[in-house]
Amino acid sequence: MRRSLEETTNMPSDDEEQTPLRYKRSEDFNEWYNEVVERANLCDKRYPVKGLNIWTAYGWKAMQAIDALIRKEMADTGHGEVCFPLLVPEDQFKKEADHIKGFSDEVYWVTRAGGNDLDVKLLLRPTSETAMYPIFSLWVRSHADLPLKIFQIVNAFRFDTKQTRAFIRMREFHFFEAHTCHADFEDAERQIQEDLQIMYRLARSLCLSCLLLKRPEWDKFPGAYYSLAADALMPDGRTLQIGTIHQYRDNFAKAYDVRYEAEGGEHRHVHQTTYGMSERLLGAVVGMHGDDNGVLLPPAIAPVQVVVVPILAKDSKEPVIAEADAVTRELQKAGIRARLDIRDIRPGAKYYHWEMRGVPLRLEIGPRDMKEGKVVLVRRDNRQKAFVPRASMMPEVRRILDLMAMELLARSAAILEKGIRDIATLDEEPATGVLRAGWCGEAACGHELEDRLGVKLLGTLYEKAPFHGKCVVCAKDTAEQAYLARTY
Repeated sequence: MRRSLEETTNMPSDDEEQTPLRYKRSEDFNEWYNEVVERANLCDKRYPVKGLNIWTAYGWKAMQAIDALIRKEMADTGHGEVCFPLLVPEDQFKKEADHIKGFSDEVYWVTRAGGNDLDVKLLLRPTSETAMYPIFSLWVRSHADLPLKIFQIVNAFRFDTKQTRAFIRMREFHFFEAHTCHADFEDAERQIQEDLQIMYRLARSLCLSCLLLKRPEWDKFPGAYYSLAADALMPDGRTLQIGTIHQYRDNFAKAYDVRYEAEGGEHRHVHQTTYGMSERLLGAVVGMHGDDNGVLLPPAIAPVQVVVVPILAKDSKEPVIAEADAVTRELQKAGIRARLDIRDIRPGAKYYHWEMRGVPLRLEIGPRDMKEGKVVLVRRDNRQKAFVPRASMMPEVRRILDLMAMELLARSAAILEKGIRDIATLDEEPATGVLRAGWCGEAACGHELEDRLGVKLLGTLYEKAPFHGKCVVCAKDTAEQAYLARTY
């Protein structure tokens, strides 16, 4: 059988395919992660520029599935998709001083074109506020133009000096950003609430449980009034920021003169918000759900949800392959992403191949199964087998995929809950996971928490939980708890 590009790209030989991973997730998460993203054929890290990886066809399909979830949410909430240029003029970038302070050390500059020096230096977008907002001042003229709600899914560039890691910390990364303009602060706040619901639904589709935290003042997005972030706890005890929402008030609108004429004729600056996510979503999925047999992709984003493997005997190859093909087509017609694997290799090699790539469900069918009118379904997460009547195949496939998604989400929630530990003193031994401590909200106490415990202060819960205690640094009474962790 002729192999597709996604099957052959960066694919080892059949013998290498069945070689176990060198690293176990529970023993060395970092090395396990680095190995598994390539063994699962999600990316190829051999591109000769550090921090720029190649998306393989299989990995790109998984990312596109995430993008499709995002695009549906955007369409359902009235956002229009745009695509702004990659290059940003230096003079526009300089208009927002706080923004420059936050990103100037990470910018890639373009200073020459061919043999000519450019009159105005250009930069590769690290994010798009400074590219979009000069144009927003042209698009927004009156109250009838509001709210303006747009988004784009593009690549962004930041010269990050920390160690790069596929999907988690890249210098060129796949980026979603939504930008909105509103007549007043209250309407912008309503947009924040809508974004939070979008983030909640998306996290559920990815089977991820997260903390939603308000970042401290010293860690908010440059130019923001406040910043919210979703943090997922990885199995090694570090947190990974997978999404951010920013309330700008009119800070950027004043810098770029984005104003509208109100009904009474008065000209006012708009209030703005942004919502951003990146390929880190896929990195979080790999880290959270993978195991020592490879990655495990939630059904919502798996490029292949069901792989059909015919079990062949010498005297029954053709009828079994024909039945397997019919089963595959039936699944595909019903909207299931199914793949038939009739490569001329051992069934065990096929099992290993698709388990490494995280296919949620395997369907086996052989001569005996055909005779008895059944198929065999094998779950990727726990390897449980179910012998299902052929006539009941479709509802059972859907039921198992839904059940797997529910159980993956529950497992993620359990990891997060178990990983949070309350502390009442700065003398606590360093530990992995999330530390929770009473905090008065003062920056000096926050920085001492970080320095003494060797962690980052992630913030406080956006949706407050009842708490009455004392700041572990200064002992003042407080109703706030800080969440702290080592981060990626």
